[in-house]
Amino acid sequence: MKQSSGTRGLIMNEPLLWEKGKKGRCGISIPKSDVKSSSMDKEFLGDPPDFPDLSEVDVVRHYTRMSQWNFGVDTGMYPLGSCTMKYNPKINEKQAALPGFAGAHPMLPPELSQGTLKLMYDLEKYLCEITGMNAATLQPAAGAHGELTAMLLFHACLKKRGQKRNKILIPDTAHGTNPASASLCGFKSIPAASNEQGVLSPETVATLMDEDTAGIMVTNPNTLGLFEENIKKIAEIVHNKGGLVYCDGANLNAVMGIVKMGSIGIDAIHLNLHKTFSTPHGGGGPGAGPVCVTKELEPFLPVPRAVKKGDAYELKYDYPDTIGRIHAFYGNFGILIRAYSYILSMGKNLKTASQYAVLSANYIKQQLKPVLHLPYDRPCMHECVFTDKFQEPYKITTLDMVKRLMDYGFHPPTIYFPLVVSGAIMIEPTDTESKENIDEFIQAFKNIVKEACETPELLKNAPSITKVRRLDEAAAARKPCLCG
Repeated sequence: MKQSSGTRGLIMNEPLLWEKGKKGRCGISIPKSDVKSSSMDKEFLGDPPDFPDLSEVDVVRHYTRMSQWNFGVDTGMYPLGSCTMKYNPKINEKQAALPGFAGAHPMLPPELSQGTLKLMYDLEKYLCEITGMNAATLQPAAGAHGELTAMLLFHACLKKRGQKRNKILIPDTAHGTNPASASLCGFKSIPAASNEQGVLSPETVATLMDEDTAGIMVTNPNTLGLFEENIKKIAEIVHNKGGLVYCDGANLNAVMGIVKMGSIGIDAIHLNLHKTFSTPHGGGGPGAGPVCVTKELEPFLPVPRAVKKGDAYELKYDYPDTIGRIHAFYGNFGILIRAYSYILSMGKNLKTASQYAVLSANYIKQQLKPVLHLPYDRPCMHECVFTDKFQEPYKITTLDMVKRLMDYGFHPPTIYFPLVVSGAIMIEPTDTESKENIDEFIQAFKNIVKEACETPELLKNAPSITKVRRLDEAAAARKPCLCG
């Protein structure tokens, strides 16, 4: 085994810019002004900002050194589970930065916005083709916002039918934001337990579903990385009781181009463009969570909608049953460009990307299950879930093992989620990691498992070579130190 990538490189200390500044230093040279100066009335003046005097090299080195403290998908493997973190091809960033898109103002009239309107119109069609649905809105700004939009659509549809339903079923393997989205629309969340295979059973849904229930929110593939194989039967049960089926499509990375959601009984599905298609998830940046729907739900979609009239594109507002706007203007347009670019550049290989994601996860599952406890030993989709059960005799926890992963040069995966698995370690390698990278990750985990038996103090004190060592998790969350 070659030396781990996590054992090399310099990590330099760096003070605040205010601590580096020296009186008289200057970063730029401005020509002498040829405009006569004029004094301002003192009542309009306040204290000047406390900016430090810095040279250009001071600033460049400051931000370059701080960038080395970070870890991202451009740095190395980022095997989060549930929140896809795959490499984002730079061509998509380049397209989003094209002046015609980056400089487009949302208040421009349609005749001056034909390119942006065409992109929105085409992207909706592409997403409908990928999901097998009939119509879409691009406005939701994130996955949870897409969930909320779908619940608003359900509420509007049921109201149009003249039905008052106040409950919604949510499996225990769904994403944690689902109950909040349902609650904001006035629905009471009814938990639905998964079976011993880690999926939802039709019998459970049949027991819970009644005429007061608006429908079900299913994450598919679910947060155990398993495909809800009974979804068609479950959808049939819900529909027979007059309910609607929502799919949390945050994990579409596993079934893109493979499963037509419209054909398996889904009425609405949200997609995380920033995860499945392009733009890494997380970091506080903007996202996009479009919602694709069936014909029955289409009249309730948010407005305005991009439509094609002859050879031109325009925004249409005349939809009497719409739920209205759910985002200023048309959504986070920059993310839409990245997804559009990704879809066009991948073409038919979208399906191949999902197949690679599934293959990578199953390869890790098979390689690590001799050393890590696998609670559901079944073929998985995009992610696999282990636990720390085998390490309990050595008093080593999931947290200890993933902290040690940092010393080997890997970002820790998602841990202690989903909640139905005690000590969960959820690993999602994605489609963009090579076999060599995945093998290095597997070997790192095997080394850590061996260390757990022989030198557990290495794990208890990990990470040991990062800029910031083992933190008090509670204090770090409640009393964060934001200085360098």
